[in-house]
Amino acid sequence: MANIAAKDVMELRKKTGCGMMECKKALVETDGNFDEAIKYLREKGLSVAAKKADRIAAEGVVDILTENGVTAIIEVNAETDFVAKNASFKEFVKGILKTIVENKPADLEALKALPYNGTEVTVEAELKNMIFTIGENMSIRRFEIIEGTTGTYIHGGGSAGVVTRFDTDVADKEGFAEYAKNVCMQIAAMSPTYVDRDHVPASVIESEKEILLTQIQNDENLSKKPDAVKEKMVTGRISKFYDNNCLVDQAYVKDEELTVGKYTEKTAKELGGSIKIVSFVKYERGEGIEKREDDFAAEINKLVNG
Repeated sequence: MANIAAKDVMELRKKTGCGMMECKKALVETDGNFDEAIKYLREKGLSVAAKKADRIAAEGVVDILTENGVTAIIEVNAETDFVAKNASFKEFVKGILKTIVENKPADLEALKALPYNGTEVTVEAELKNMIFTIGENMSIRRFEIIEGTTGTYIHGGGSAGVVTRFDTDVADKEGFAEYAKNVCMQIAAMSPTYVDRDHVPASVIESEKEILLTQIQNDENLSKKPDAVKEKMVTGRISKFYDNNCLVDQAYVKDEELTVGKYTEKTAKELGGSIKIVSFVKYERGEGIEKREDDFAAEINKLVNG
């Protein structure tokens, strides 16, 4: 058996992020061969990842990167919020973002097959390395690429992220970046569904009208009103639907005297050009993932009673 020096164990730990005992065991198993030890840890990581794959990963981080006119937003999940604050995990997510921006993969499968930023291993292999190193199940859940002029905002250290795309001729003017961030913060706070009324499908409005008419018919007092009055009521409530769901119609959170549309017009005039909000993407960490609720009383009862 090779004589394993403490400095070698420390160096392997620094290189891989694995625990001291795992690093020492890897060096012992490979007779002190540093490269083989790294390979051993990575290979072991594959089996560890498989064992953890059924564990729910609903925490993690949403992050954004913009380079050379290309913006990418991503959600990478882990089992606990603690991992989202881990420096290695944050660096790993940034590396995936760089891979996306540079290669513009079509989907998750294409992304996972790409070489991870600055390495020869694939993104999927690096993900499995991280699962082994940190000891939690992780998943790259989704990403989106947005090209052109954008504003971005990350809330709460990565609990949510927003990218908004603009059509404008004042992107280089002082004040535009602040405006763009404010719009992104509006989206993060108020969660609009559409940019404006033109983006709302006709089927959505028809469905909303049917729901409103049914509500009126089921109301003992309102159901007796003339049809013309009912129609006006529906029209008024549809207008409220637009106010709540369309970004440009929402009251601007920093100045409720303005809508976001009016704030945009005001900013464009001040900067001497034009600004149009084209689209936006909002990710909330873990949205739609059903988190496991542990029944601790049942667990204790099981331990006590076998």
